[in-house]
Amino acid sequence: MAGFGRLAVVAVAGGGAVVAGYLGLVTGALPLDLGMGRRTRPLGPQTVDIAAPRETVFEVIAQPYLGRATRAMREKVQVVERGSDMVLAAHHTPVAGGRLTATTVETVRFTRPERVDFRLVRGPVPAVTESFTLRDHEGGTRLVYEGELATDLWRAGQWWGAQVASRWEATVAASLATVRQEAERRAALP
Repeated sequence: MAGFGRLAVVAVAGGGAVVAGYLGLVTGALPLDLGMGRRTRPLGPQTVDIAAPRETVFEVIAQPYLGRATRAMREKVQVVERGSDMVLAAHHTPVAGGRLTATTVETVRFTRPERVDFRLVRGPVPAVTESFTLRDHEGGTRLVYEGELATDLWRAGQWWGAQVASRWEATVAASLATVRQEAERRAALP
């Protein structure tokens, strides 16, 4: 009976380690970058036409990083280090139905007024690069989001990448909708 008790303790401890590893991976607290079996997949493209000048759209995107963020944005974005055209920022995103918060750390580089580039430093996958490209379009702005997400560990990583990418792209779509709404609101002001 004593052997069974030890086996149960080992099983519980092993199960706890698996759960802790999964939670660490999902929240970005335990980044996994092994460089083995690397697979990449595209993110986007997502295109949004905005009835506002390109400079206004750029300002809305850059505001939480280069300017004074609203209280709601401060809960989502924390600037860790700021330079003249680049910041290091932590992004906090609810996951698992809001029970957990994923924290990604990214560099954000600004090329006024046509481009914003993001590069993952720490998160649930080894690598992500993304860009927002802004172009004048029919009296407003066309904002195009594109990126690439990379995972390790062959098929297992590919499966994980699909899970992360679907949530990542949904978060970006929500951000683009917010950018559109705020830029159009600002453009309509007298």
